[in-house]
Amino acid sequence: MPKKELIILFFIATLLGSCGEFTKLQKSTDPELKFNKAIEYFNDKQYSKAQMLFDDVSAYYKGTERSEEVLIYLARCHMGQKDYASAAEYYSAYTRSYPKGQHIMEASFMLAHSYYMDSPDARLDQDQTKKAITAYTVFTERYPESQYVTQAYDEMAELTDKLAEKELLSAQLYYNMGTYLGNNYLAAETVAKNAIKKYPNNSHMEALSWIILQAKYQQMVLSISEMQSERARDAQDEYYSFITEYPNSKHLQAAHNIGKSIKKYLGE
Repeated sequence: MPKKELIILFFIATLLGSCGEFTKLQKSTDPELKFNKAIEYFNDKQYSKAQMLFDDVSAYYKGTERSEEVLIYLARCHMGQKDYASAAEYYSAYTRSYPKGQHIMEASFMLAHSYYMDSPDARLDQDQTKKAITAYTVFTERYPESQYVTQAYDEMAELTDKLAEKELLSAQLYYNMGTYLGNNYLAAETVAKNAIKKYPNNSHMEALSWIILQAKYQQMVLSISEMQSERARDAQDEYYSFITEYPNSKHLQAAHNIGKSIKKYLGE
């Protein structure tokens, strides 16, 4: 028989043997054996098998000292399988059940990290993002000396940026709608201003400020004559603020064009 075929047959035999061994483990009535094998599978990064065995023994160890270990391992197994929603449930269960447990710092951080990993694109609902920020805030306040603190702050900043980005997308949408069914320029300005206020120092500050300047200019252009002068002054103030704050902006020339147009309106 060719060597290649022998290797394939050996691989299949090994795989079948492994599956047979695991099936026997699942049928076993020895919880200690299952628990110890579950840890072996976990250490070998076979998280699915480890999880199934930990699930099998969880009821047996309920109310015992080992229950805490089973719970934290179940959370870790789900994390290892990238099932972040389930991991968050188990880490949350651990923090509620064992607020002074030996793994409480890990569980508190990983609860936030699970939400972080499950946080979707900025265009989608940001409930998980907000949960992650809340969980990270709790963690950093309780464990300021933890080895995970730097990572927590970095990921929290990233999440805050995502919330700011969602507001930016919303402001851009309003701006693009223009005067369709109302004054959407005012809505764009309001959303962008609120984003800057809620999320200071986010990485979208320039883009938000640019929308505000454009929105104020458009409101000046569309304004009735009685209010045009006031809105022109407001837009001009925004123009000066923008070019001062972002002298190297990619929008600088467009901003200068807006500034020149405002001067004409004011007769300067």
